[in-house]
Amino acid sequence: MSTRTVRLDEETEQVLRQVVQVTGLSISAAFKKGLLVLRDEIAQHAQRVPYDIYQELDLGPGSYAVAPSIATRNGVQQAIRRKLRR
Repeated sequence: MSTRTVRLDEETEQVLRQVVQVTGLSISAAFKKGLLVLRDEIAQHAQRVPYDIYQELDLGPGSYAVAPSIATRNGVQQAIRRKLRR
């Protein structure tokens, strides 16, 4: 077991006092529990795949593409024709 010195600002010190008072845990136990929760949270984020992040993005309304990306040339031609007709 090792000993650590930690500097806390006033706000964090107050939060620590509240946690210790409400839970009845010692300061060491409160820090240990906090570290374990943080470790689990980090592990949960590490298991995310790119699609999980994509689902969280707000891309706004879709269906505004003129053509699929495989038919870019035709899509550009259609867009130009439509613009010049106005």
